[in-house]
Amino acid sequence: MLQTSVDIDSKLPWVGTTIFTVMSRLAADCGAINLSQGFPDFQAEPALFEATLRAMREGRNQYPPMAGMPELRTAIADKVESLYGARYDTDQEITVTAGATQAIFTAIAAFVRGGDEVLVFEPVYDSYVPAIETVGGKAVYASLDFPDYKPDWNQVRTLITSRTRMIIINSPHNPSGSLLDTDDLAVLAELTRDTDIVVLSDEVYEHIVFDAARHASVASNPELAARSIVVSSFGKTYHITGWKIGYVLAAAALMSEFRKVHQFNVFTVNTPCQLGIAEYMRDASRHLGLAGFYQHKRDFFREQMQGSRFELLPCRGTYFQLARYDKISDRPDREFAQWMTREVGVAVIPVSVFYQNGRDDRVVRFCFAKQEATLAVAGEKLRRV
Repeated sequence: MLQTSVDIDSKLPWVGTTIFTVMSRLAADCGAINLSQGFPDFQAEPALFEATLRAMREGRNQYPPMAGMPELRTAIADKVESLYGARYDTDQEITVTAGATQAIFTAIAAFVRGGDEVLVFEPVYDSYVPAIETVGGKAVYASLDFPDYKPDWNQVRTLITSRTRMIIINSPHNPSGSLLDTDDLAVLAELTRDTDIVVLSDEVYEHIVFDAARHASVASNPELAARSIVVSSFGKTYHITGWKIGYVLAAAALMSEFRKVHQFNVFTVNTPCQLGIAEYMRDASRHLGLAGFYQHKRDFFREQMQGSRFELLPCRGTYFQLARYDKISDRPDREFAQWMTREVGVAVIPVSVFYQNGRDDRVVRFCFAKQEATLAVAGEKLRRV
């Protein structure tokens, strides 16, 4: 192994390998069922691959426009208008990205300067704060109240200052599975009114909401939409997380700033995959049917957990199920997750990793984006714990 003589002054001295990589590696080493990292263990439909291969064979393999292929941007605009009643301009207000994580980092880099504050909600997805700190910003933490993980807007009001540059929201929420509703968005609009605060809305699980709920996108609130960067993900919607393709919606002036950074840290995204997705998403049932598809998996997994000593928390969206384990063990959740993987044979994510102070409510996260056979075997093991 090479040894460097460079004195490294790390921008992120507290950051190590993500818990998702750690637990997936441990699951592989132990031969455990991996319900930790959020990816399906099943394939997308062949029609998506066929459309992509067709684009390749037709010679559509060179650089696309920086903002993304026109066919895909048009398909996105049509979908968003149909769902949320907002028409985004395909040339100036939609950009295709190399996944949602790149979109989030780029949005933060475009608008947050040294000393700016960015308000985030805990438990907070792990990529937000490192991105904020990399560009010299400061994360300010609001709480989602346990165990329902609802925002306390009165607390948020006290945390907003003249230094607040951005507020990041995430609904449906990872890891909790909670949802913001239209009343929440109305309060957020009121709190940010007459400010220069940019809202970054992570909506990658927009199509995975349950029990007849409707996703409340900031795109559907005209006042919020005018100050928001909206992020979504084809990986989550079409079971292709490894393709790393997402998109951003924003008012033209905001998008202009976003693209100034985007063109130099990614420039553009895989051409034939964009074209394959554009063709595939013409059939709206493929995203409209996702809620029912995953609700069946959620309900199946919850049935498998009946008779176990885990206490399942509400799951209103995403493909994650939280569960308390305090009736099983008093171990800290990181230790419990390691034990689960090694001794029970099921890998999970400890929820304390989503808190800056390591708050531990003895809760772990399961991913149920798996085949029923996988969930059934996992359920058998979990009922024995």
